Amino acid sequence: MPRKDFRPCPRIPEVPSRRGQIEMSDEEVSAFLDEQMVMQCATNGPRGLPHMVPLWFVPELRSWTYAKSQKARNLERDPRATLGIEDGVQYNELRGLMFECDVQIERDPSEVEKFGLELFARYAGELTDEIRAMVAQQAQKRVGLTFRPTRTVSWDHRKLHGSY
Repeated sequence: MPRKDFRPCPRIPEVPSRRGQIEMSDEEVSAFLDEQMVMQCATNGPRGLPHMVPLWFVPELRSWTYAKSQKARNLERDPRATLGIEDGVQYNELRGLMFECDVQIERDPSEVEKFGLELFARYAGELTDEIRAMVAQQAQKRVGLTFRPTRTVSWDHRKLHGSY
């Protein structure tokens, strides 16, 4: 039986979502990927907890890692990852991307070498003979990773112009 002194709480007005105001356009996402140099990669670890590590990447969302690394072993067991890329310190500067991805693992050393050359072209600039030889040697022990986003979330708080 309901209490006689029961009064429902007054309805609290819903705050409109600002998600649409801070989403990045496709062009902004591309520019952001070109600017940023490190992404966080979370894979499903062996104990059921996320295993998160930083990775160099090319804007097409490719990278490489040692074949015996924990992230490679995790991706062999479950070829999914979540990537995070962010920038900014103050709230009004924060921007970033989160990608939920299916991951393709490349094991052919000649193909893996191409992944390494892409990375070193981005991070080292000129691909000298020494860099090419080092990449060719490392490719024997590495795998290439291609991240294919299934879901993308973006934010750029600068679009709020200081109003929250």
